[in-house]
Amino acid sequence: MYLIGLGTAVPPRRFTQPECLAALQHAPQFPQLNARSHALLKKVLTGENGIASRHLAVGSLEEAFVLTPDALHTRFARHAPELAAQAAERALAAAQLAPTQIDAIIISTCTGYLCPGLTSYVSERMGLRSDVVALDLVGQGCGAALPNWRMAEALLAANRAQHVLSVCVEICSAAFFLDDDPGVLISAGLFGDGAGAAVLSNQPAPHARRVEWKASRSLLSPAERDSLRFEQRNGMLRNILNREVPEIAANHVDSLVREMLHRYPLYPSDVTGWILHAGGREVLAALQKRLSLGERDVRLSASVLLDFGNVSSPFVLFVLERALAQNAPGGWWLMSSFGAGFSCHGAFLKVE
Repeated sequence: MYLIGLGTAVPPRRFTQPECLAALQHAPQFPQLNARSHALLKKVLTGENGIASRHLAVGSLEEAFVLTPDALHTRFARHAPELAAQAAERALAAAQLAPTQIDAIIISTCTGYLCPGLTSYVSERMGLRSDVVALDLVGQGCGAALPNWRMAEALLAANRAQHVLSVCVEICSAAFFLDDDPGVLISAGLFGDGAGAAVLSNQPAPHARRVEWKASRSLLSPAERDSLRFEQRNGMLRNILNREVPEIAANHVDSLVREMLHRYPLYPSDVTGWILHAGGREVLAALQKRLSLGERDVRLSASVLLDFGNVSSPFVLFVLERALAQNAPGGWWLMSSFGAGFSCHGAFLKVE
């Protein structure tokens, strides 16, 4: 399987972390939080947390704190199809394909729910064929991009498709929640909105760099499910984010990488590029330490986190886009994502 087109999209409004804090301090929910929560929010939004700004699908930050089930659902229903289609159109343009050449579309999300799913709305916006294979994947959290690609790989291998459009879109501002739980507050200062799309094919693109999906692997640990997941409270999504997540993520990514290197086989020194989901500054630091990586190895993940925050499932697509745009050295690239489940995913890309 080959990547022949890649595109990303974010909402037009960009907000710095200090701007988010100022708006939050005037939000109706702020007086309901205790002093410890006020201090934590100030630390998260003005300290060195690896994030400078985030793009949010709101007209103003005041709108971001209209936290009712109807308002949050409306935000998702309006902006998720729009962002997904924007990213998909850019991926198609990069692949030099027409919409009618797409045989299957797979869309992953966890920050909202529509029935019919996002594939219906995006297919309509883009003018895909009426017989396109349309698959909606939900509930995989931040790790969803790689399972999405594995589904595309299966369709291509079975000759059910020649070109697959893979999309990840998250309107994290449609899943905001505020209370005195530290994990909830950290989440409110961590996530941004965005979408990423890839066109995947059985043949490489003749006009672009050759990026081949060579091998993949996933690990699932249900025993640690309650460390990172969504729950429903008062009709809204509430993120559970335990303080152990950086260590859990580092443990699982390390195990996955070791297993993949052994199975292929390759040595750690053979990996020339790291396309890592950052999660947050502490998570990225834990990954860097556990995998014995240098600053240069994680610089692209750190730069995406700095500019966009954690955009959840599209994050690794943003990192991959930067690596290709900056003409990063070819060879074996290791792509890894993780999220709710607790799940962890990895893939080897051969880049020439």
